[in-house]
Amino acid sequence: MERGIEHSGAWAIALIVIVIASWLLYRYLAPKTWREWVGAGLIQAFIIALYAEMYGFPLTIYLLVRFFGLDRGNLDANLWSTLLGIGETGMMISMIAGYVLLFVGFGIFLQGWRELYRARKENRLATGGLYGLVRHPQYSGLFIGLFGEGIVHWPTLFSVGLFPIIVIVYTLLARREEKKVIEQFGEEYLEYRRHVPMFLPMKGKWRQFIGSSNESSDNTQ
Repeated sequence: MERGIEHSGAWAIALIVIVIASWLLYRYLAPKTWREWVGAGLIQAFIIALYAEMYGFPLTIYLLVRFFGLDRGNLDANLWSTLLGIGETGMMISMIAGYVLLFVGFGIFLQGWRELYRARKENRLATGGLYGLVRHPQYSGLFIGLFGEGIVHWPTLFSVGLFPIIVIVYTLLARREEKKVIEQFGEEYLEYRRHVPMFLPMKGKWRQFIGSSNESSDNTQ
């Protein structure tokens, strides 16, 4: 007997998670310019598409079955579980790995936000803590979290397609932000930029980068 496409149909849960995730998004990204709103809008679309499929209807699986002849005998709501053909085991592995990346990314994002907030209050350049390892730790954390949740944990056609677009948009946004910082801090920031990478820590600094995400903002320089 041919299996149908399983789905939870838990739209109430999907709505609650989308609202909470969207509130956190706008609370901490706090977009002001139209470019920032574009970036935030892309992330919100990512969130809506992801959780609508996770808790509602697995559109990605449906489309793969409908148009690409995916084997219905190995069908599951999770894409990795279906493609690798290892059922619940594959889903659990991808979900655990995805959650680890999500929490690490969220921790980095929050710590970077705290460090930048404190630096702005003191009218100085943020160069310590996470900012001593990468120039844009908030965006680094954002990328890690979105990759974990939308690519590793529960990939969909929309989350996989939107992820590189989000990276490009925030890379361009980061470059525009740097131009403004150069106008304010001049050579101090140019010297800092020469020694600190944009999003990814140098080789051998990843453990320190992840560990720094758990430090209290009171310990930032």
